[in-house]
Amino acid sequence: MTEIRSNMILPARREPVTLHTADGLELVAELAIPADRPPTASLLTLHPLPTHGGMMDSHLFRKAAWRLPALAGLAVLRFNTRGTASTAGRSGGEFDAAVGERYDVAAAIEYAEYHDLPRRWLVGWSFGTDLALMYGADPSIEGAILLSPPLRHSGEEHLDTWARFGKPMLVLVPEFDDYLRPAEARERFADIPQAEVVGVDGAKHLWGG
Repeated sequence: MTEIRSNMILPARREPVTLHTADGLELVAELAIPADRPPTASLLTLHPLPTHGGMMDSHLFRKAAWRLPALAGLAVLRFNTRGTASTAGRSGGEFDAAVGERYDVAAAIEYAEYHDLPRRWLVGWSFGTDLALMYGADPSIEGAILLSPPLRHSGEEHLDTWARFGKPMLVLVPEFDDYLRPAEARERFADIPQAEVVGVDGAKHLWGG
């Protein structure tokens, strides 16, 4: 088995792509798929708050694109929401505090559908979890994975929507999160019967050391 080091990039087919929103913006994106076989499932990633450094290259998503196509046979779509910049470029528009970003989420889902990416899951991190909760309950989505959900922009109505949606949800909450810790998270997500809340010992909001 290959030893995984911190900056290791495993083989995959990676290509820059452009997402087009319904309100006329172009979003910088990248699709990574297995180099030697069709993907078995797909992750559509939604990054942390761009006003605090979040972008498609935020370390968890960058490493997911570097490794999961080879290790798990997954497709990984990552992109900069409106007004967000990374080394891949800057997406059009301006940050809109989880309002206009509804079109960004829709553009990613539409791209995945059009390109027949299989078994599509949303993976939100911090601000990205709000976007998943607010705008991700689309019939083509199989479920959601939420990392460090702050529940700052999303509200009870969005939790209710996911409860009715019925698709699986895995909520990973750091023990030392800055916004929402495991005990409170279990209370807040209790209205979503299918949500599994897992506290992660020793972890922090940004999943760093």
